[in-house]
Amino acid sequence: MAMTLRVVVPPHPLIGHWLSVLRDRRTPAPLYGTATAELGRWLTYEALRDWLPHRPISVETDLACCEGQVVDVSVPILAIPLCPEGLGLWDGAKAVLPAARVQHLHCGQPLPLASIDARCGVLVFAAEVGIDGELDALLAALRERGVSGPRLRVITALAASPGLKRLGETFADLTLYTACIDPELSADGCISPGIGQVSERLFGACLADMAATTA
Repeated sequence: MAMTLRVVVPPHPLIGHWLSVLRDRRTPAPLYGTATAELGRWLTYEALRDWLPHRPISVETDLACCEGQVVDVSVPILAIPLCPEGLGLWDGAKAVLPAARVQHLHCGQPLPLASIDARCGVLVFAAEVGIDGELDALLAALRERGVSGPRLRVITALAASPGLKRLGETFADLTLYTACIDPELSADGCISPGIGQVSERLFGACLADMAATTA
Protein backbone atom coordinates (compact mmCIF):
# COMPACT_ATOMS: atom_id res chain seq x y z
CA MET A 1 0.00 0.00 0.00
CA ALA A 2 1.38 3.39 -0.99
CA MET A 3 2.17 5.84 1.79
CA THR A 4 0.37 9.17 1.93
CA LEU A 5 1.19 12.36 3.78
CA ARG A 6 -0.48 12.36 7.21
CA VAL A 7 -1.88 15.78 8.14
CA VAL A 8 -3.41 16.22 11.60
CA VAL A 9 -5.64 19.21 12.45
CA PRO A 10 -6.40 18.78 16.17
CA PRO A 11 -10.02 19.72 17.00
CA HIS A 12 -9.08 21.72 20.09
CA PRO A 13 -10.95 24.95 20.91
CA LEU A 14 -7.77 26.68 22.11
CA ILE A 15 -6.09 25.95 18.79
CA GLY A 16 -9.07 27.41 16.96
CA HIS A 17 -9.07 30.45 19.23
CA TRP A 18 -5.41 31.33 18.74
CA LEU A 19 -5.61 30.74 15.00
CA SER A 20 -8.46 33.26 14.83
CA VAL A 21 -6.26 35.77 16.68
CA LEU A 22 -3.55 35.27 14.05
CA ARG A 23 -6.01 35.70 11.19
CA ASP A 24 -7.39 39.03 12.44
CA ARG A 25 -5.58 41.83 10.60
CA ARG A 26 -6.12 44.12 13.60
CA THR A 27 -4.12 41.91 15.99
CA PRO A 28 -1.06 43.87 17.22
CA ALA A 29 2.43 42.38 17.03
CA PRO A 30 2.74 41.48 20.76
CA LEU A 31 -0.58 39.58 20.75
CA TYR A 32 0.31 37.99 17.40
CA GLY A 33 3.48 36.69 19.04
CA THR A 34 1.50 35.33 21.98
CA ALA A 35 -0.94 33.58 19.65
CA THR A 36 1.90 32.02 17.66
CA ALA A 37 3.57 30.74 20.82
CA GLU A 38 0.28 29.30 22.08
CA LEU A 39 -0.25 27.47 18.80
CA GLY A 40 3.29 26.12 19.09
CA ARG A 41 2.53 24.89 22.60
CA TRP A 42 -0.78 23.17 21.80
CA LEU A 43 0.21 21.72 18.44
CA THR A 44 3.37 20.27 19.98
CA TYR A 45 1.34 18.82 22.85
CA GLU A 46 -0.90 17.08 20.30
CA ALA A 47 2.04 15.90 18.21
CA LEU A 48 3.67 14.28 21.24
CA ARG A 49 0.56 12.36 22.25
CA ASP A 50 1.62 9.13 20.51
CA TRP A 51 5.23 10.03 19.76
CA LEU A 52 7.07 11.03 22.96
CA PRO A 53 9.18 8.13 24.34
CA HIS A 54 8.22 7.09 27.86
CA ARG A 55 8.83 4.22 30.25
CA PRO A 56 7.03 2.65 33.22
CA ILE A 57 8.21 3.22 36.78
CA SER A 58 7.13 2.26 40.27
CA VAL A 59 6.09 5.21 42.46
CA GLU A 60 5.79 5.27 46.23
CA THR A 61 2.98 7.51 47.45
CA ASP A 62 2.26 8.32 51.10
CA LEU A 63 0.04 5.25 51.32
CA ALA A 64 1.21 2.64 48.83
CA CYS A 65 3.20 1.80 45.71
CA CYS A 66 1.67 2.24 42.28
CA GLU A 67 2.66 2.08 38.67
CA GLY A 68 3.46 5.26 36.78
CA GLN A 69 5.30 6.47 33.71
CA VAL A 70 7.92 9.10 32.95
CA VAL A 71 9.39 10.59 29.79
CA ASP A 72 12.37 8.51 28.65
CA VAL A 73 15.11 11.15 28.53
CA SER A 74 17.60 8.58 27.18
CA VAL A 75 15.93 9.01 23.77
CA PRO A 76 17.08 12.39 22.40
CA ILE A 77 14.79 14.92 20.75
CA LEU A 78 16.01 17.57 18.31
CA ALA A 79 13.93 20.68 17.63
CA ILE A 80 14.62 22.62 14.43
CA PRO A 81 12.83 25.99 14.14
CA LEU A 82 13.07 27.47 10.64
CA CYS A 83 14.19 30.99 11.46
CA PRO A 84 13.07 33.58 11.91
CA GLU A 85 9.34 32.83 11.57
CA GLY A 86 9.51 29.36 13.13
CA LEU A 87 10.86 30.84 16.35
CA GLY A 88 7.36 31.99 17.29
CA LEU A 89 6.08 28.41 17.37
CA TRP A 90 9.16 27.13 19.17
CA ASP A 91 8.75 29.82 21.82
CA GLY A 92 5.63 28.00 22.99
CA ALA A 93 6.82 24.47 22.24
CA LYS A 94 9.94 24.70 24.41
CA ALA A 95 7.74 24.80 27.50
CA VAL A 96 6.53 21.33 26.52
CA LEU A 97 9.99 20.04 25.57
CA PRO A 98 12.45 21.76 27.94
CA ALA A 99 15.09 19.04 27.53
CA ALA A 100 15.12 19.03 23.71
CA ARG A 101 18.28 19.99 21.86
CA VAL A 102 17.71 22.95 19.52
CA GLN A 103 19.23 23.64 16.11
CA HIS A 104 18.23 27.04 14.75
CA LEU A 105 18.23 27.03 10.96
CA HIS A 106 18.10 30.32 9.07
CA CYS A 107 16.79 30.82 5.55
CA GLY A 108 19.22 29.39 2.98
CA GLN A 109 21.51 27.89 5.63
CA PRO A 110 22.40 24.23 5.05
CA LEU A 111 21.72 21.67 7.76
CA PRO A 112 24.95 21.17 9.77
CA LEU A 113 26.82 18.03 8.83
CA ALA A 114 26.90 16.67 12.38
CA SER A 115 25.32 13.22 12.59
CA ILE A 116 21.92 12.76 14.20
CA ASP A 117 21.57 9.95 16.72
CA ALA A 118 19.80 6.94 15.21
CA ARG A 119 17.17 7.03 17.97
CA CYS A 120 16.67 10.79 17.89
CA GLY A 121 13.20 12.15 17.20
CA VAL A 122 13.13 15.39 15.19
CA LEU A 123 10.51 18.15 15.33
CA VAL A 124 10.59 20.85 12.65
CA PHE A 125 8.82 24.16 13.30
CA ALA A 126 7.75 26.06 10.18
CA ALA A 127 5.41 29.05 10.42
CA GLU A 128 3.49 28.11 7.27
CA VAL A 129 3.45 25.51 4.51
CA GLY A 130 2.83 27.31 1.23
CA ILE A 131 5.06 27.63 -1.81
CA ASP A 132 8.33 28.24 0.04
CA GLY A 133 10.86 25.49 -0.68
CA GLU A 134 12.86 26.04 2.52
CA LEU A 135 10.97 23.31 4.38
CA ASP A 136 11.37 20.95 1.44
CA ALA A 137 15.13 21.49 1.42
CA LEU A 138 15.38 20.78 5.15
CA LEU A 139 13.28 17.62 4.91
CA ALA A 140 15.46 16.40 2.04
CA ALA A 141 18.61 17.06 4.07
CA LEU A 142 17.15 15.21 7.05
CA ARG A 143 16.23 12.26 4.85
CA GLU A 144 19.82 12.09 3.63
CA ARG A 145 20.83 11.70 7.28
CA GLY A 146 18.34 8.88 7.81
CA VAL A 147 15.62 10.98 9.51
CA SER A 148 12.18 10.31 8.05
CA GLY A 149 8.96 8.45 8.76
CA PRO A 150 8.02 7.96 12.44
CA ARG A 151 11.15 9.77 13.67
CA LEU A 152 10.08 13.07 12.12
CA ARG A 153 7.18 15.45 12.65
CA VAL A 154 6.45 18.96 11.36
CA ILE A 155 4.61 21.63 13.37
CA THR A 156 3.14 24.52 11.40
CA ALA A 157 0.56 27.18 12.22
CA LEU A 158 -1.11 27.03 8.81
CA ALA A 159 -0.88 24.96 5.65
CA ALA A 160 -2.20 25.50 2.14
CA SER A 161 -3.63 22.61 0.15
CA PRO A 162 -1.17 23.18 -2.76
CA GLY A 163 1.76 23.16 -0.33
CA LEU A 164 0.60 19.91 1.25
CA LYS A 165 0.14 18.35 -2.18
CA ARG A 166 3.71 19.28 -3.06
CA LEU A 167 5.08 17.85 0.20
CA GLY A 168 3.09 14.66 -0.20
CA GLU A 169 4.56 14.00 -3.62
CA THR A 170 8.10 14.00 -2.21
CA PHE A 171 7.71 13.09 1.47
CA ALA A 172 4.87 10.60 1.54
CA ASP A 173 5.85 9.21 4.95
CA LEU A 174 5.72 12.60 6.68
CA THR A 175 3.41 13.50 9.58
CA LEU A 176 2.44 17.16 9.91
CA TYR A 177 0.43 18.97 12.60
CA THR A 178 -1.29 22.24 11.76
CA ALA A 179 -4.05 24.49 13.10
CA CYS A 180 -5.86 24.62 9.75
CA ILE A 181 -5.64 23.83 6.04
CA ASP A 182 -6.48 26.80 3.81
CA PRO A 183 -7.69 25.93 0.30
CA GLU A 184 -5.60 28.09 -1.96
CA LEU A 185 -2.73 30.45 -2.65
CA SER A 186 -3.17 34.00 -3.89
CA ALA A 187 -1.65 35.19 -7.17
CA ASP A 188 1.51 36.27 -5.32
CA GLY A 189 1.85 32.96 -3.47
CA CYS A 190 0.34 33.90 -0.10
CA ILE A 191 -1.92 31.46 1.72
CA SER A 192 -5.56 32.53 1.51
CA PRO A 193 -7.33 33.50 3.73
CA GLY A 194 -4.09 33.12 5.66
CA ILE A 195 -2.57 34.72 8.74
CA GLY A 196 -0.92 37.72 7.10
CA GLN A 197 2.78 38.40 6.55
CA VAL A 198 4.25 36.38 9.40
CA SER A 199 7.64 38.11 9.62
CA GLU A 200 6.14 41.57 9.65
CA ARG A 201 3.37 40.75 12.10
CA LEU A 202 5.48 38.60 14.41
CA PHE A 203 8.37 41.02 14.75
CA GLY A 204 6.54 44.27 14.10
CA ALA A 205 8.70 45.18 11.09
CA CYS A 206 9.76 43.82 7.73
CA LEU A 207 12.95 41.77 7.89
CA ALA A 208 14.54 44.04 5.31
CA ASP A 209 13.82 47.04 7.51
CA MET A 210 15.24 45.22 10.54
CA ALA A 211 18.42 44.42 8.64
CA ALA A 212 18.80 48.01 7.49
CA THR A 213 18.36 49.26 11.05
CA THR A 214 21.09 47.00 12.43
CA ALA A 215 23.52 47.55 9.53
